[in-house]
Amino acid sequence: MCRSSTTRAGRTLVTASSIDGELRKDGGLKSGTDTEAAVAVGKLVASRALAAGVKSVVFDRGGYRFHGRVKALADAAREGGLDF
Repeated sequence: MCRSSTTRAGRTLVTASSIDGELRKDGGLKSGTDTEAAVAVGKLVASRALAAGVKSVVFDRGGYRFHGRVKALADAAREGGLDF
């Protein structure tokens, strides 16, 4: 799972991925393709966005249905403090 936040000008402000070192260290994520990974990526992108001063975002699900991993990532980002 990968998520990034970009400006309208197309500039990337923050990014997070299930292969990110912060999530993989010390026996962190076992797999990058499950709901647990999506939750971890959502929390990480939220914390990085808030640290960069971004509080409000638009969530683009990329054509995927809003359930499973997509929903888990969005819910975790909301719980992390982002406003959708």
